[in-house]
Amino acid sequence: MADEEKQKEPSQEESPAGAEPPAADAAAEAPKSDSPVKESKKPDEVKKKPSEEPSAEKPAAAKEAEPPMEAEPEAAPPPLSDVRLFGRYDVSEVVVGDAGIARYIDISPVAVPHTGGKHSSRAFGKAKMSIVERLINGMMRTEDFTGKKIKSYKAVEDAFALVHEKTDRNPLQMLVDALQNAAPREEVTRLQYGGISVPKAVDVAPARRVDLALRHLCQGALESSHKSKKPIGECLADEIIAAAKGDVNCHSVAKKEEIERVSASAR
Repeated sequence: MADEEKQKEPSQEESPAGAEPPAADAAAEAPKSDSPVKESKKPDEVKKKPSEEPSAEKPAAAKEAEPPMEAEPEAAPPPLSDVRLFGRYDVSEVVVGDAGIARYIDISPVAVPHTGGKHSSRAFGKAKMSIVERLINGMMRTEDFTGKKIKSYKAVEDAFALVHEKTDRNPLQMLVDALQNAAPREEVTRLQYGGISVPKAVDVAPARRVDLALRHLCQGALESSHKSKKPIGECLADEIIAAAKGDVNCHSVAKKEEIERVSASAR
């Protein structure tokens, strides 16, 4: 009996010892069985990568879809109240006392009175042109200044500087006063009665009053420059100052008085 028990013990010990190798084999085979699973996951990962690529591209596409950033706004131009004629003279204080010609004397703020004929093709377009620019154009009447815009521009600028220096007043206001005093209110036209020509006094249109006043101012300045050695800017300044004061000795006011005197006799 003892021998049988001894014989059984090794068999019992062998059975656990024999069972261990299958467990070890299973443990050894487990990685082998896992390896195909991992290999099977590789295709899935490969499939997922393309699906993940669009998600990675989304931010780039979103960036492309975003509207471009707006450029910084340019600096706003200065208000009209700060614009000065020739960069020196304030025009906001200028007042036109004659209501008849107020709409035909443009005193709007402008730094450089030059439009390049912007209103030349429009009826009454000159009424919207700066009165200083019209004075500059009026100075280009004779052979001395014909086509010489820069020379005429410089002459008017120098004249305004001299007017401001001599009178300590706004030169544009002095020019407006000179135009009011040099603008005739009546002139003479001729009517035909058969073979007889009869003079007749008529009222002058407001736009023509301004045209005549500018013409006479420029003619007086040009004529006085031929009689003396003074520069043209100083001659124009003297003509503007004299006309603004209503001096009958200046050319523009004397011309106005002559036209009105002739028209008074033809009433």
